Formats: sequence, structure tokens, C-alpha cells
Amino acid sequence: MAIEDEHPSQPDIAAMLTDQTSACKAARAAIIAGGAVEVWDRLVPHWMVNGIAATRLRWSLKRGLPTLGLDESVEILARHRSEHLRTGTITAADRLSFFTLYFDATGTELLACSGSFPSHEALVQAQR
Repeated sequence: MAIEDEHPSQPDIAAMLTDQTSACKAARAAIIAGGAVEVWDRLVPHWMVNGIAATRLRWSLKRGLPTLGLDESVEILARHRSEHLRTGTITAADRLSFFTLYFDATGTELLACSGSFPSHEALVQAQR
């Protein structure tokens, strides 16, 4: 169930997932298929959010783990220096994919989205 049904004051996350990164289409599909959405209210410093995403990208590349939109997310986040950001997640109903959402400080603009998958097969399935 999408988050707006649970918390009416929350924005429609599925509608916010347009074309910020290549992971947006798969993330939107995960929500529509019953994925769990969680958006945190607390603000996080840019350097922390960007640092975690960049580390995750390096780690994934080094180990050959499939990701979608993570490289694009790191580039987008790099443009938002000295800002505070909000983050959230989408966990697919089948638990085969996990998405990280990156929002502006108000939580009203989705800046980027990245996806993580346990296997290349799961990545290919999510891209369909």
C-alpha cells in the first residue's frame, strides 16, 4: 500500500518518481505492487547522505553488486552541497529489491532514487 493511504499528509511518492534517475520506474512499480514506503522526518546533513551513497557505490562496484541509479544519485546529490536532506526507502513486496529515496529538506521534492538488488536476475526483473 502506498504511503499516502497510511499518512494523508505525506506526498504521493509514486507520483514523485518521474525521471530523476534510471531507478525511478522500477521504484514506482515496486510501490504499485505493494511495496512498503518509509520517509523519515529528520533532516540529515548533505555530507552524510552523499558520503553514504558514494561509499555504497564504490562498495557495489568493487564487489559487482547490481544497483540501479546509484551512480546518477551520487552525481545529483553532489549538486546539493551545504543543504540538509531527507531520505526514505521502498522495500518491494517480494523483498527482491530495495530503493533509497533522496528528498530536499522540505520533503516535497524528490531529488534522486537508487535501487539495490540481491542478484543480476532481480535487477533485470525490476527493469521490466
